[in-house]
Amino acid sequence: MTIVSGLPRSGTSLMMSMLEAGGMEVLTDHIRTPDEDNPKGYYEFERVRQIEHDQAWLVDAKGRAVKMIAELLKYLPPGYTYKVIFMRRTMKEILASQKRMLVRRGEPTEKVSDEEMAAMFQRYLNRVEAWLADQPNIEVMYVSYNGLLHDPTGQADNVNQFLGGALDVEQMIRVIEPSLYRQRG
Repeated sequence: MTIVSGLPRSGTSLMMSMLEAGGMEVLTDHIRTPDEDNPKGYYEFERVRQIEHDQAWLVDAKGRAVKMIAELLKYLPPGYTYKVIFMRRTMKEILASQKRMLVRRGEPTEKVSDEEMAAMFQRYLNRVEAWLADQPNIEVMYVSYNGLLHDPTGQADNVNQFLGGALDVEQMIRVIEPSLYRQRG
């Protein structure tokens, strides 16, 4: 199965929409609806959040793409093989996008400084990447959100090759909307 992961606001929803447009079936329940922060939708499947205690849904994920926050990757059972597309984005942009989303929701944004949050995220990414490298049943491709927007054809083609070469790259590229790249570093 294909897992799309990364930090919050790193481009996971964009990648899910690209995979779907390219012809891959996605596992989503559409409970979290599109909004101003993700006008094309979040592509989430709520049961993913319960993976530590509920792994029965993984049978339905075979041959599909599913979105999973990086924190939950450690609960992927070893009985399956996974291709993980891990989204990366400039930290400054992740923080700006996260802050903008919190402001829209009326939530506090000053609990932790950007510098502290960036350091926490970087330490966390280092741990996740080290863990992923040690998993024999997980193959990982790191995709730059920023690179995707600057070279959509090259990046989409790389993703297609990583997933076996059966996706429609032209359709994948068509869902990329540069106008939605709002928090630029």
